Amino acid sequence: MSGLVIRSVLVDGAKTAVDVAVENGKISAIGVDLPESAEEVDGKGVLLVPGFVESHLHLDKACILDRCRNETGTLEGAISSVAEAKKGFSEEDVYDRGRKVLEKAIVQGTNAIRTHVEIDPGIGLTGVHAIQRLKQDFAWALDLQICVFPQEGLLNNPGTSELLEQALLEGADLLGGCPYTDSDPYGQIACLFDMAQRHDVDLDFHLDFDLDPSWRHLDEIARQTVAYGWQGRVAIGHVTKLSALSREDLLEAVQILKTADIALTVLPSTDLFLMGRGSENLVPRGVAPAHIFHEHGVCCTVATNNVLNPFTPYGDCSLPRMANLYANVHQLGSEAELEVCFDMVTAAPRRLINKTHRIEVGQDATFVALPASSGNQIVSEIIRPVWGMKNGKFTFEQAPARLLEPSGTLDMPLQRGAVRVS
Repeated sequence: MSGLVIRSVLVDGAKTAVDVAVENGKISAIGVDLPESAEEVDGKGVLLVPGFVESHLHLDKACILDRCRNETGTLEGAISSVAEAKKGFSEEDVYDRGRKVLEKAIVQGTNAIRTHVEIDPGIGLTGVHAIQRLKQDFAWALDLQICVFPQEGLLNNPGTSELLEQALLEGADLLGGCPYTDSDPYGQIACLFDMAQRHDVDLDFHLDFDLDPSWRHLDEIARQTVAYGWQGRVAIGHVTKLSALSREDLLEAVQILKTADIALTVLPSTDLFLMGRGSENLVPRGVAPAHIFHEHGVCCTVATNNVLNPFTPYGDCSLPRMANLYANVHQLGSEAELEVCFDMVTAAPRRLINKTHRIEVGQDATFVALPASSGNQIVSEIIRPVWGMKNGKFTFEQAPARLLEPSGTLDMPLQRGAVRVS
């Protein structure tokens, strides 16, 4: 006998438990009462999902609250404080802080990440080189996609364009933008589309990050997307302006994104923390209603953005928690609505980063196990995974909580979990 059989698990929303067999890193069979194997795992009814996908994360500037603060609480305050702290970044420093975040993400069930890395003459390629090392060192547990972008401007920051080109030549996966920090936003957009076409890479913009609906860069991004034939290869993140639109204007924006096939990423924790600082009462939430775009067929994702830095002084890398936060903000509570929130941290971001994957025979044995019966339950209860696997090898395991009776004896686990029974 060889291989592994995981007994009694739920797959693809099925109500009846099945067994999953794994051979040479692939799923070799799915069925009831599969033959015995050299190694077996009792799944105890857990739900297997392909894994959570982090579509927008900044590893290079994570975990820096010990060296800088956002005194104003604004976007401008966050950018300026990080710009100052960035002067002291070294490759080892970025690597060590990024490693801590990846370790958190892995045990939260995340096995694919798109990370944005800042490029400018001050930091050079230091951050990129550190994150490239992390990509290689953590390949056993997750896939890491590197998006290089000019946080502090492009055309107003001489030398940045050349550094972006060099990063792409050295293996960065895609190109990002941040038009609202540039002295020439439209010039930056044009430059980045041209660069993306020359290097044949996707684009992911930080965009329209304020609450003034009287102007926006979204329309220019859509126009250039169609002009360059880049439909399906562009994403926009934050876009908090969308939360300030009337229903009529919002549906117009929906049609713009749908026509240009542009993906929308919402970062609830950061957007809630930074937006509405000028309001003393009835503070606006500032979180774009991605679920409405989702209803109309736009690829929409919910992501973490920052962890423990001036943009977001919180974070445990739990995407179920982020999906739950999004649901709270937009007052979503039905099973169908919560399933949409689950989709925006699993299947939708997997499509965005071109890592589509299902739990089917012949597919890679890459999935995480959660003590739940549905995606909506995972979101509503912020359920933590109990173990994960990538390409047939276990990547993490965490024991379910237990109650201790007054006698001191152990009660049954609070949650269903996985126990090896080989």
